[in-house]
Amino acid sequence: MAAVNDVLVVGAGMAGVSLGILLAEAGVDVRIVDTKDGVHALGSGITLQGNALRVLRVLGVWDQVAAHGYAFDGLGLRAPDPHGSLVAELTELRTGGPDLPATLGIYRPDLARIVVDRAVEAGVRFDYGLGIESLDSGPDAVSVAFTDGTAGRYDLVVGADGIRSQVRSLIGITTEPRRTGMGIWRAFTTRPESVTRTDLYYGGPSYIAGYCPTGQDSLYAYVVEDYDPARLELSPQDGLDVMRELSTAYHGPWDDIRERLTDPSRVNYTKFETHVVPDAWHRGRVVLAGDAAHSCPPTIAQGAAMALEDAAVLAEILTAADDFDDALLRAYADRRLPRAGAVVEGSVQLGDWLLAHERGDVPGLMGRISGMLAQKP
Repeated sequence: MAAVNDVLVVGAGMAGVSLGILLAEAGVDVRIVDTKDGVHALGSGITLQGNALRVLRVLGVWDQVAAHGYAFDGLGLRAPDPHGSLVAELTELRTGGPDLPATLGIYRPDLARIVVDRAVEAGVRFDYGLGIESLDSGPDAVSVAFTDGTAGRYDLVVGADGIRSQVRSLIGITTEPRRTGMGIWRAFTTRPESVTRTDLYYGGPSYIAGYCPTGQDSLYAYVVEDYDPARLELSPQDGLDVMRELSTAYHGPWDDIRERLTDPSRVNYTKFETHVVPDAWHRGRVVLAGDAAHSCPPTIAQGAAMALEDAAVLAEILTAADDFDDALLRAYADRRLPRAGAVVEGSVQLGDWLLAHERGDVPGLMGRISGMLAQKP
C-alpha cells in the first residue's frame, strides 16, 4: 500500500518524471502534465555526479544512461595561460558508491528521453500542452482546474514545474529566485580526443571556462561571465561569435574545442539564479519538488542531482505509509531542506568568491559537500 492512490505531477522535468516512475512502480496512478508540447530539455550537456547516478540506478535507467553518456573519475584544473597548463589533477569522490563512477556527462535531451520512456513503461500518463488554472486543496483531495476546461481530483499534487513554478505561487509560497550576477554560455559540439574528463580554468577574462565529455563523440563547453541581459537579444550567430571570442583566452584542449564551435543553434546563454523555500515545502495536499523548491547555480553541478534526490525521498515516504497525513510532507521537507540548502549555499558561495575575486577555501568547501553527498539522502 501507499499513502496516496492518485497523484498529479505538474512538470515533466527530472524531479517530476523520476517521482512518477517510483510511485507508478508502487502501484500509484500517476498523471504528469506539462505546458510544453513534448519531451523537452535545453539542448546542451549535463554533468551528473555519483549521488545522481545512484538515483538513476534505482529508477532502472542506469545501464541506458551509462551507454549514452561518458563516465570519468577525475577533475583537471588548468591555468588561463598560453598553454592551458595543467595545475592539478584531482580524483573525485564516488558519491554514489564504489560501483558507480564519480561523474558522468550526457546530452540533456538523451537523458530526458531515457527517463520519460521509463516512466511510460511504468504506466505514467503524460499530457503535454496542458497547464493548470487553479488548485483547491481540501482535507481529502486536491481539486484542479486545467487550461483546457477540464477538472480533476487527486490525493496529492506535486509542483515540479521549475524555478518559476506556478504551483508555488498558487499555494501562496512567495519565495522567488534571485540573480547571482553571473551568466553562462553553453555549447554542444563534437569531442576531440584531448577531452576525457572535465577541466576547469579559473580566472582570465571570464570567471570559469570548462568542458565536459557527454559521449564518445560529443561534449559541452561553457564560459561563465558577468551576466549581461543584452546577451539574450543576440542572434544565434552573434552568440556563437561571442562565445568563441571569450574562449580565445583559454588553451590546451580549448584550442581543439574552439575549432568545433561552428553551429549557432547549439549555443545558449542563461543567467545564474538561486532560491530555497525556507520552511515547509507544502500547503495542504500540494507539495513542491526540484527547482520549484530550490535552485542552485551550476558551479558545483548538483541541480539535477538535487531534483533526483527529492523524487527518491518523497517517493520513499509516500510508499512506506498506509495513510496520508500532513506529517508525511513535513518529514519530506525536514529530510531534504538541510541537504539541498547546503548544496545551494555552497554553489552560491563559490560564485560569490569568484565575483569578489577572493581566494576562498574551494577544496574545503568541495570536500564538505562531497562528503555529505556520499551519504544517502
